[in-house]
Amino acid sequence: MASSSSSSLLQTMIKEGEHRNWADLPPELTSLILQRLGAVEIVEKAEKVCRSWRSVCKDPSMWRKIEMRSLDPWQHKYHEKICCHAVDRSQGRLGNLIGIKVSMCNLITSKGLAEAVVKLPLLEELEVSDCSFIGYCSSLGDTLKVVGQSCPNLTTLKENCVGYSHSRDKSDYVALAIAETMPGLRHLQLFGNKLTEAGLNAILDSCPNLEHLDLRNCFNVNLAGDLEKRCVERIKVVRRPNEPIHDYPFDATVNLAEDGYPDDFSDGSIPEDDYSHHSLSEILDFELQYFYD
Repeated sequence: MASSSSSSLLQTMIKEGEHRNWADLPPELTSLILQRLGAVEIVEKAEKVCRSWRSVCKDPSMWRKIEMRSLDPWQHKYHEKICCHAVDRSQGRLGNLIGIKVSMCNLITSKGLAEAVVKLPLLEELEVSDCSFIGYCSSLGDTLKVVGQSCPNLTTLKENCVGYSHSRDKSDYVALAIAETMPGLRHLQLFGNKLTEAGLNAILDSCPNLEHLDLRNCFNVNLAGDLEKRCVERIKVVRRPNEPIHDYPFDATVNLAEDGYPDDFSDGSIPEDDYSHHSLSEILDFELQYFYD
């Protein structure tokens, strides 16, 4: 990972408007820049730019955080390819991952996520956004308990889905799982979650270090009175349920379904096809057995 001195040097170069050949940058500065990309962008684009960038992209330190995003839910074979690249680049250190971001990857299930995180005890950041399984609160709650129990260093959790404007479905499964197993959280984003005031109070009781809390589109929470006072007094940044969502990076279209579920689904009908949860968990399992057994 890039040092603070490298970061300061890069900021100085940007402020001074210095022009140079980007391929000639010191490797630690190039690494600092490329770490802002996702796994797909690194494998498909950055490492093909030039020899020096390819060398940096193959350094194991680049693969302590992995971001996977897909606009095509049927590209599971492509995801497997990217995971294999990540295994290869990590040179046996994928178990040292500190960050995973998975978004719009609808063939990853809560079961697959649980199987993966038990192999990642150093994980500090986890984001699961706009994936099909996250609307099913009971199974996701069980998965998040596994996350909290397996990843004691977790400080950032983002679990985001589409909100419902008037839903009969209120669920604190996710909130209670967080409260039970993630006392060290500092950053929590629950965009579109179905938690209630009871679930939010449980989180506040059990997560004393929270600094950022994003509850936008959490329409079952009435953030007012003592609950609002409690949040504002303890947490530096609070995003309320009805706040603007212009800076939210995914589709935030509010579902108006009165039963609280997407079309063609009902509670408990999560698709668990044989291939659906293999990409992340089984690749990690192979990598850890290969290098550590």
